[in-house]
Amino acid sequence: MTITRQDITIASKLLEREVTLTILKPEDSDIVEPLNLLLLNDGQEVESLGLRDTLETLYNTHRLKPVLVVAIHAGENRLDEYGIAGKPDFKGRGAKADIYTRFIKQELLPQLKQLTGFDAFDTTAFAGFSLGGLSAFDIVWNNPHLFNKAGVFSGSFWWRGKDLAKGYTDADRLMHQVIRETKAKPAIEAWLQTGTKDETSDRNKNGIIDAIDDTTDLISEMEAKGFKRPEEIQYVEVVGGMHDTATWGKAMAKFLVWAFGR
Repeated sequence: MTITRQDITIASKLLEREVTLTILKPEDSDIVEPLNLLLLNDGQEVESLGLRDTLETLYNTHRLKPVLVVAIHAGENRLDEYGIAGKPDFKGRGAKADIYTRFIKQELLPQLKQLTGFDAFDTTAFAGFSLGGLSAFDIVWNNPHLFNKAGVFSGSFWWRGKDLAKGYTDADRLMHQVIRETKAKPAIEAWLQTGTKDETSDRNKNGIIDAIDDTTDLISEMEAKGFKRPEEIQYVEVVGGMHDTATWGKAMAKFLVWAFGR
């Protein structure tokens, strides 16, 4: 199966900027069954992730259903646009995360038929890396009517409302708060990845880096809401994995097969 690539730019009134999209999809003649959709934050990294090669390998070994990938390139205001809608961190980062969410819902998704020729999908997933992973998870969590699955690579689940030097506790982690405060369990599934060398920080001195602690604690919050492992939550810990596209690119096949596998 051959993957076609198209790079296009759309104008966003909400973000007040041009947004570049990289679209990867099987050739039309190869699509003989319902198409799936993957939105991807930090879409400018598709080359360093080796995403096209990974997709072709999975297709050619009959492990993947047809997927339309819409990789959204980050803008100069990435630290403002990514995050948790309505909950900037203690430095005010993520102040435009609510606007980015609206861009996805009100501008990007409605334009997909015009952009790609498709507007109906079997499974719809949103994934991202680091802060882009936090953004993707937040959008999926709050919009289960639009997305079935979230993929998070080294997610920034440390996102907190209080500085470490000003009385921070684990209760100040904002995505964990969102989960606790959500009344009804959303009908989504989540795939979460960390690397044992994502960072060296260890706030609570328990011998486990914060990237892993924050992710596994988030999983615990989800389980408290009724999510089941492994049916609704998959956790992948990459031994020696770092906070970089080389690690995420190697883990990508596992995510894709989990989300869209045959």
